Amino acid sequence: MTGTKTLIALSAMAAALAAPSTVAAHEASGDARSAEDCSALSGLRLDDAVIESAELVPAQDDQRSLMGDTPGYPAFCRVVARVRSAPDSDIGVEIWLPLQGWEGVFHGNGSGGFAGTFTTGYSGMADGLRRGFATATTDAGTAPASPLEGDALIGSPRKWRDWGRLSTNVMTETGKAITRAFYGREAGRSYYTGCSTGGQQGLIEAMFYPDDYDGILVGAPVIHRTWGHAAVLWDYAAAHRTPGSFLSDTKLKLLNRAAISTCWAQGHALAGDSFISDPMACDFDPGVLQCQAGASDSCLTDEEVATARAFYSGPTNADGSPAYYGWLPGSEVPGLFGWSFLQTPINDQPPFSGLFKWVHGASWDWRNFDFHRNMPLVHDRLGPIVNDATRGSLGEFAARGRKLMIYHGLADTLVAPGQSVDFFNRQTAGIGEAAMAESARLYLAPGVMHCGGGTGPDAFNATLGIPPLPPSDDPRHDMFSALIAWTERGEAPEEIIATRFSTADPSEIEMQRPLCPYPKQARYRGVGSTLAPASFECR
Repeated sequence: MTGTKTLIALSAMAAALAAPSTVAAHEASGDARSAEDCSALSGLRLDDAVIESAELVPAQDDQRSLMGDTPGYPAFCRVVARVRSAPDSDIGVEIWLPLQGWEGVFHGNGSGGFAGTFTTGYSGMADGLRRGFATATTDAGTAPASPLEGDALIGSPRKWRDWGRLSTNVMTETGKAITRAFYGREAGRSYYTGCSTGGQQGLIEAMFYPDDYDGILVGAPVIHRTWGHAAVLWDYAAAHRTPGSFLSDTKLKLLNRAAISTCWAQGHALAGDSFISDPMACDFDPGVLQCQAGASDSCLTDEEVATARAFYSGPTNADGSPAYYGWLPGSEVPGLFGWSFLQTPINDQPPFSGLFKWVHGASWDWRNFDFHRNMPLVHDRLGPIVNDATRGSLGEFAARGRKLMIYHGLADTLVAPGQSVDFFNRQTAGIGEAAMAESARLYLAPGVMHCGGGTGPDAFNATLGIPPLPPSDDPRHDMFSALIAWTERGEAPEEIIATRFSTADPSEIEMQRPLCPYPKQARYRGVGSTLAPASFECR
């Protein structure tokens, strides 16, 4: 899966480089390198790696216009390498190396969806570059696939394995070697950031390569990959079961209003909020909207109720018991990566269904797929290759003093929030509460969709650039800054201040609310504006 805002910036580096500028600070300190030093990397020799290009990207100053500010960026050396360590393995690595002001930090970034491109990592790389970090990403070894289309990987199990586990470690080792060659010294610290598929990559790093990074920040991690794709297929099949099963945008908005109203009445939402604070505790049945006197825009037909119930329940076993997770009340929104996306075909196929063609062949037809009969084969064929995030332990990572921060939007409809909660609980049971408290935090973000967006406050991670967070000396306003403060200064992040900016004026703050480390939640104190974070406490 891939992040909502990342896909918007796939084709434009300038758009991806939209984060607060700190150019002047970087140009004032050491480790200065020249265009000639950059070009010289073309001749660098590394095991199994070929440097395809090494070129200078000139600095760009901040620009101001009537259309708003366009932040600049410092000059950097852009290096592209390919690592071919096994037959049918071809992992691309891109790294940006600031010419001046390197802070001695290596920063790895995750991919999105089926990957196949570097551009899904550009948003995080832009933020890392402005911090003075050497910052890298990978195409996960899946080219010519694209984030939304995995058909190119039919018959390529090695590429599945690179995508599922190996490519991020390859990126890290190759990126650190190029960084060392460019600056003449090792990186003193290393951080990783990523969301969705990038979140999965970060958990794999923490559990199986605990020496790669000092701190890891991941969002909406895909933990059970085969069931994750099956959940999307389940929704698509439900919405296309009959001509009347499809949920229009009008019906989605109707569902959303009813869910918020119901959860508010149960005490799981605040009056005036356009999202649900604690949807996991809310009991909502779309049957309350069932039409009684003929179909209309103010009610749901029997077929529409059945579709909505399938979305909430998620895949079930033959006896009707849960086989995986469903989406939570409050997630019923149209638009990019909302419920409407789950119902919309991509190249006449359900979203992200290329994974099933890896098992059943290019002629696979979703109409003939039986979940109870066919999913065991999918798990058997792909589970050992792409489901590593369901296995492994954070024990070694924690024992080394590393830090992990996970966030997940509770209105996510591409990666089920419940699996992040279960992952956290499972790891806590495995290594103990004390070790987890010293090493890991999970933050659940009400009203936030997949990696961002939604009606809740979704600006809390500068690596996502949604929108560019203003500079702040308070690490509580940015998860990456909080991770760095925790890793380097021992300042455990007891709350993160999430912001929602105005859609009419992105510089105007509409509301702020704290995100609390699970299992704590932001509770209203009973006095003060519900738009201000000081009116809430974590408990």
